[in-house]
Amino acid sequence: MLHFSSAFFYERVSLLCLRKRKELVTNMNNNSEQLINSIMKSYDQYDLTCKLDADSILNKETIIEVLEKIREILFPGFFDEYRIRSEYARFILGEKVEFVQYHLKKQIAKALGNLDSCSGCPRAQAVERAEQLVEEFLQKLPEIRDTLYTDVQAAYDGDPAAYSTDEVIFCYPGMYAITTYRIAHELYLMKIPMIPRIMSEHAHSLTGIDIHPGASIGKYFFIDHGTGIVVGETTQIGEHVKIYQGVTLGALSTKKGQQLKGSKRHPTLGNNVTIYANTTVLGGETVIGDNTTIGGNAFIVNSVSEGSKVSVKTPELQISGGAGTDKKQKP
Repeated sequence: MLHFSSAFFYERVSLLCLRKRKELVTNMNNNSEQLINSIMKSYDQYDLTCKLDADSILNKETIIEVLEKIREILFPGFFDEYRIRSEYARFILGEKVEFVQYHLKKQIAKALGNLDSCSGCPRAQAVERAEQLVEEFLQKLPEIRDTLYTDVQAAYDGDPAAYSTDEVIFCYPGMYAITTYRIAHELYLMKIPMIPRIMSEHAHSLTGIDIHPGASIGKYFFIDHGTGIVVGETTQIGEHVKIYQGVTLGALSTKKGQQLKGSKRHPTLGNNVTIYANTTVLGGETVIGDNTTIGGNAFIVNSVSEGSKVSVKTPELQISGGAGTDKKQKP
């Protein structure tokens, strides 16, 4: 009868485990190599989703940092980490402006470098144009502040649940979306590619409010609640307009896709228009006249004359299962 010491037994088990581990690692390496080869092949096959060796790659995180720094400039003292003393405000503002100048210039230069019309442009040319655009944009900040003042006031005046304008600025998702839109819209008007959309879609991801930077929106704009709102690229909105959650200002049809680029696809809203929740207004020829109120859950594809009140007939509800006989709720 053979006797094996425990040391010998454990040594044999260890050797077997080591051998199995080596086989497993070899198989994993082979599988990984096949996977990498397959993915690399797809890089060559689908070049639209691949940017290898490209110099002009935008940095999304940097663009969002620039957006937040601009918000600090537009609302001094609200979103800063520390209290700002008035005697240091000019110095701190200078630092923030310098931050925006430096980082936004770099991102705009990269965005310009991605344009087909500038694919062969010298980098120095793109940087020089970016510097000009940044300076032009920064000159717009006082005007943006003027307009945002009216938006804050409209939100406070129009919402009895708002107890202060500070609450509107700090808390309202609609205010965040509108502020981002006001910034992105100016960049859009300068024909800066990509960056306005990155900003607006960042706000969309945070608030559920989708405002295309190409839309034209007047002063005293108020979004109440806001979730699910869509404002399309060619929408035109007058002053003192108020819209509620779930409102869509959209295109009647986009089947032609890129053939519709540049055409008026979205509706026009006049001054002093209110649109309540979950209403859809579609079409580039659809005009909602001044001083019009549209109730909730409406679907509109034709123009509405000024001074109108639009509502959907209240459906008859059948109530059952409670005490007493079944009954109908009258409209």
